[in-house]
Amino acid sequence: MEDIVEAMQPDSIAAIVDQWKRERPELDATPMLVVGRLFRLADTLDQRLRAPFAAADLGSGDFDVIAALRRSGAPHSLSAGELSRTVLVTTGAISKRVDRLEARGLVSRSVAEADSRGRLITLTAEGVELADELIAVHLDNQRRLLAGLDGDEQSQLAGLLERLTSALAAGE
Repeated sequence: MEDIVEAMQPDSIAAIVDQWKRERPELDATPMLVVGRLFRLADTLDQRLRAPFAAADLGSGDFDVIAALRRSGAPHSLSAGELSRTVLVTTGAISKRVDRLEARGLVSRSVAEADSRGRLITLTAEGVELADELIAVHLDNQRRLLAGLDGDEQSQLAGLLERLTSALAAGE
């Protein structure tokens, strides 16, 4: 844990930028102050958010599937394609995750009424219960991780990240 905290020190990114200023003064390395910190922050957040899912014996990304099904509303069913678009991974990755979740009794597969070739993935009652339990833990964990910022700062950061995301998406 100390390694994570040490790697997260903002001065470590500033030190890298300072080194580049010294070695290549003609280059502007200041974008690293944002991008480098975002990368380190994403890694740290991922590590700190994963523990409750691991404790529930969920693999990486499994919670994303049950959460997507849960928030889709009753009957908590989506096709593999819909899950893929919602969770932002390939249908192959969805299939592997659904296999694991189905083996645990958290989801079931059924033939889609509208298209007999299609399959619907549905959250079981046990899956709904686990999703409800874990989302509460997950949100509490996120609140704890953001406690270093007040409400206005969190809103400002959310807005800035939304703007950056939109700008990057527009540039694709």
